[in-house]
Amino acid sequence: MSIEIKVPVLPESVADALLSAWHKQVGDFIEEGENLVDLETDKVMLEVPATVSGVIKEIKVEEGTDVTEGTVLAIIEEGAAPAGDAAPAAETKAEAAPAAAQAESNDDVGMSPTVRRLVEENKLDISKIPATGKNGRHLKEDIENFMKNGGAKSASAKAPSVAAVPTGERVEKRVPMTRLRARIAERLLDATNTTAMLTTFNEINMEPVMSMRKKYQDRFTKTHGVKLGFMSFFVKAAVEALKKYPAVNASIDGNDIIYHGYFDIGIAVSSPRGLVVPIIRNADQLSLADIEKQIIEYATKAREGSLTLEEMTGGTFTITNGGVFGSMLSTPIINPPQSGILGMHNTYERPIVKDGQIIAAPMMYVAHSYDHRIIDGAEAVGFLVSIKESLEDPASMLLEL
Repeated sequence: MSIEIKVPVLPESVADALLSAWHKQVGDFIEEGENLVDLETDKVMLEVPATVSGVIKEIKVEEGTDVTEGTVLAIIEEGAAPAGDAAPAAETKAEAAPAAAQAESNDDVGMSPTVRRLVEENKLDISKIPATGKNGRHLKEDIENFMKNGGAKSASAKAPSVAAVPTGERVEKRVPMTRLRARIAERLLDATNTTAMLTTFNEINMEPVMSMRKKYQDRFTKTHGVKLGFMSFFVKAAVEALKKYPAVNASIDGNDIIYHGYFDIGIAVSSPRGLVVPIIRNADQLSLADIEKQIIEYATKAREGSLTLEEMTGGTFTITNGGVFGSMLSTPIINPPQSGILGMHNTYERPIVKDGQIIAAPMMYVAHSYDHRIIDGAEAVGFLVSIKESLEDPASMLLEL
């Protein structure tokens, strides 16, 4: 019996999706519930599982095609045997394309056609390429990043059939933006064009937080099963500051200002597809351990591309940490409709004056970008000073003194 596999119901506000990668080809056997194809939206990557077990009879849509809800993607012949009928076809394919078959022999089973084509065309050794996809699967971005970082050049040099690129050659490569990258570009441009954005700066002596982490790290890890990082302190400090300055936790809707009586903190996370901002909801009700666990969970999901739309929707304030990449100072861009964002940076030992003496201290510059339409300069500066005070005396913050 032939079964149609269709584009599922898309999340609210998502009109269409891009067919990113097939995980099976015509003639392949697939188990019920196994992922058949990835659909990329402007917010999340959706997996479309097989609804029945059987053999892929027909693929209706090619990779790189836009699809809408209900579009037929493939036909599965339910109950077809996985081995007997498929083996001769595989042998025929191997005879027709020995080079491709040889490349597949040392390939991981979950490689999509797009990834397989990139590997074969560039004569890459898949075993040397780090995989960031779910269950150790290689994504298209993994291959492109490997080649961008010189992997393709070194691999090509080992293959005598591929001519070396002449020194000084001016090479250009045009690739379409991913849905997520296009959405990021749209939102950032919208933020700069529709908000009265300003940024204020301050610096924080991180020695008290670092000392507390060092003192309690082992006990914290044994008790909670997770390491104590910097971000949970910043989330706590931000929540306390937002309570003092509610306008920073507010948003504009037309001619109205919406003051939020809750604290949903967005944490900017780097992923193979680009920057994503999952939300830690009700952060004021969470412990340091709860926050750390949620951050780790979101970071893992971001690398695997498994964040859900719900996990990235909403948020009243955002924190971004450019310091993990070595940034010393930046002006973060607001994530609309939010009115503020906190930028963390690299901690660097610098000379400061304390009690009339010059000492070396681990200092971090912090930045607060805000929408001047509803947040006055005094509030913006006061908000950042509050965060500074909380982090330079973390015991008082945690004891709510």
